[in-house]
Amino acid sequence: MPLLDAADVEVLGELSEMNSELQARLRSKPRWEGQLRRSLFAAAIQGSNTIENITISNSDARALVEHAPMSAEAGEETQQAVIGYRDAMTYVQQTPMMTFFGYSETLLSALHFMITKYQPAKWPGRYRAGGIYVTSGDPLEPAYTGPDADQVPGLMGELVEWLHAGDLDAPAYARAALAHLNLVGIHPWRDGNGRTARALHTLLLARTGELAAEFSSIEEWLGEQTNTVQYYEALRSTQQGRFQPERDTHAWLRFVFASHHRQAQRVRRRSEWTVRLWHDLAGLAGERGLPERTVSALYAAAVGEVRRTTYQQDEGLSRDQAIRDIQALTRAGLLSARGNATTRVYVLDGAATDIAEAAAAAVRGPGRDPYA
Repeated sequence: MPLLDAADVEVLGELSEMNSELQARLRSKPRWEGQLRRSLFAAAIQGSNTIENITISNSDARALVEHAPMSAEAGEETQQAVIGYRDAMTYVQQTPMMTFFGYSETLLSALHFMITKYQPAKWPGRYRAGGIYVTSGDPLEPAYTGPDADQVPGLMGELVEWLHAGDLDAPAYARAALAHLNLVGIHPWRDGNGRTARALHTLLLARTGELAAEFSSIEEWLGEQTNTVQYYEALRSTQQGRFQPERDTHAWLRFVFASHHRQAQRVRRRSEWTVRLWHDLAGLAGERGLPERTVSALYAAAVGEVRRTTYQQDEGLSRDQAIRDIQALTRAGLLSARGNATTRVYVLDGAATDIAEAAAAAVRGPGRDPYA
């Protein structure tokens, strides 16, 4: 754990302020909370897998977290990969409520198993038996070479000991960053090391109890193409091609702090947009004589699309009630249907679209580099 400087402390202080603002906004249990959580969860799953060139659309990411069928565009192996990651991150979401929780090699291997179980040949949950390297543009010059396989059990044991008792006085973001770096550096498994390291990163933050995993994850931010390049560069510059735990990790921590700050800015804008949008859609529903509960369907459509089954579950409705509400919104020109019967979704239309665009324009703005 490196020493943090004044700039780091300032960035972490701003992060804490943004988290406190969000906590205050969520304290009243607003009706939109569940849907915002789902959209952030979908983006995190999509982002972490995109880093590994496992790509799905925004629509399929939302279907994934809503346990709805994904489109045929997502092949079978891709679907199995993202389902596994969803399951691992769902477990991460539950850990703050586990009074019996404890870090162990079994826990880390269980996360890895969930993430890679669709690839039995990659030994899900089992440590590798041979050497490993990360490829680069030149196949004869690997970007990173992991430690020898016979060192892996000892290193993983040390990592688990540190997770329990190491650097406990350091900020949670710093411990999460270092856990991420060390696990991906040990590279204990044949595949899935990056995804498991990012899941562990989010797990450490979720265990603090400050914010739920979907609000504290940086995987959406890291999954954007430019940021992915910077992510790999931050790892490369710290690791210098092989596992060297004595190297200075300050630059890596600074990259992680900045990424969390940028993602927190994004979450704050989305929550501001959500509050404004929900209020304005409620006004529109009232003007059209629609039940207040239909705001939930309109908001889901504004985020991406709404499924009848998801709306029915969100609002605790019968199938017939949900169908009538969706039909009423469609007749009012506020929703329009897309797709066939098994994958049918509804998107915003008419005046609801104008409201969503106005709400976005009111909060839209550039992000800022907290270290600039």
